[in-house]
This record gives sequence, C-alpha cells and structure tokens, in this order.
Amino acid sequence: MKIVYLGTAAAEGIPAVFCNCETCRAARLHGGRAIRTRAQVLIDGELSIDFSPDAFYHSALLGADLSAVKYLFVTHSHFDHIFPQELCMRGYVYAHGMTSPSLSVYANGEVTGLIREFTRREMREDVAAGISFHVLHPYEETAAGDYTVVTLPAKHNTEEPLLFCFEKGGKRVLHLCDTGFPSSEALDFLKEHAGRCDLITLDCTHLFSPTRPSGRHMGLADNARLLEELEKRGLADGNTKRVVTHFSHNSAPTEELLLRAEREYGVIAAYDGLTVEI
Repeated sequence: MKIVYLGTAAAEGIPAVFCNCETCRAARLHGGRAIRTRAQVLIDGELSIDFSPDAFYHSALLGADLSAVKYLFVTHSHFDHIFPQELCMRGYVYAHGMTSPSLSVYANGEVTGLIREFTRREMREDVAAGISFHVLHPYEETAAGDYTVVTLPAKHNTEEPLLFCFEKGGKRVLHLCDTGFPSSEALDFLKEHAGRCDLITLDCTHLFSPTRPSGRHMGLADNARLLEELEKRGLADGNTKRVVTHFSHNSAPTEELLLRAEREYGVIAAYDGLTVEI
C-alpha cells in the first residue's frame, strides 16, 4: 500500500490566514515544507481520507490525480476535512477524461447531509449521478472495493466522528486523526476486528504542548501512551510505522522541533507530500 500525506496541518493551516505569530511569519518567509495545508491522505491513489479545502493545491502542486479517487472516507463534518462545493466540479465541462467515473462517499449522516446541502445549488444532475453515499456508524465493518474498513468512534465532537482501519492485501493502515485519546472500548473492538497494523497515523495537533484529558486532539505524550495500548493489544509492534500529523501553528512545528520528536518518540513527522509504502 502507498500512503501519501497531502495535507498535514490543523484547521487553520500553516501559515494561518490571519496570523502573524512567529511560526506563521517564518512559514511565509521560508516556504517549502514549512507550508502545511489542511488534512487529506491518499491511499493507493484511489482512496482518500477526507477532502479538504486545499484539494486544489494537492492536485496542482503535489500532482495528485484526484479524479482517480474511487472511495472517499470522511472523518467528520468540520470544514477542514470536507469541502463539499469542490465535488460540484467532478464532471460536466469542469472535468474531462476523469480516471474514475464514479465516487463513493463513506461518512456519517451529518457529513452526507452537509454535502447534499452545500452542493444542491450548483451540483448538476449528471455530476451528482456519479457520486453515491454510504452512511457509516462507529463499530462497523464495511467493504469498499478491495478494502475492508473497520470504523471506530473518534473523541472529537457530538456528531459520531469516525476513525478508520483499512485492510487490503494483508496490509493494514490505522487512521487516528482529529481525536483525543480513544476509549478502551474502541481499542478492544479494534483488537477483535483487526490485527497488527503496518502503519498508524496519529493526531499530533499539540506536538510537545500539554493536552487536557478531555481534549479533542492529542500530542506526543498522548501518542506514546496510545501506542503502548495498541502494542498491548497486538495492534502494533516494532515493525509498525508511526506517523504523526495534523499540526497546529500553536505547537510551532519547526523542522528542529519535529526532528526532536522523531528522535525522542521514534515517529515519522509528516509533511505535505510525504509518501510511505508498506
């Protein structure tokens, strides 16, 4: 499996649009990997986790063929994870020679309702005909093409936000983003319905900054504790790749700080365009 981290920032992006903090000023000045767009992960070029308002950037500057995406799994309805209006461009005179003529969207009911509401004014019938919806809930197992997907509840907001474990060809990718520390019930369910994961993506919004027990995001200390729990359940081991992402500008994810994170915690700090193969 080939995993590409197209967007690796929290909701505000880096640099944040209206911010003049030291981190954001430095990002504007230096560019390159200091620029971080909103969350999107691509698996095997055909499955996307979330579809952010920066999808155009991901296509134009990172070379992602988003017309090849057959399956879109959305974690929750926050705008940085799903930007519905872009789907209106998926056909008609806006898109010729698409790699995949159809797109299946897998999400909770809030997200599917949001997409329908925000596209109803501009979505053409012939474009809508190529998009289908599948409503998901936590603690389910579903299939999407060659993928088997287990859903878990995220600790984020009140709308049934989702976490995903994707399995294909004996390889597993566990996506734990936009969430606080998952419940023991969720981890136990994953143990029963999955196995050792080859790659785990971890929410690291706060990086080295402290987090609250009731928080909706995690930092490195939470990541380390969560990995211990996953190892206890046989869901991770020494061969599991661990990627941290979804950084906030408030955590100042400079190159120096991220290198420190990699050294001290044994993780891979994602940047826009990072590709990992398992």
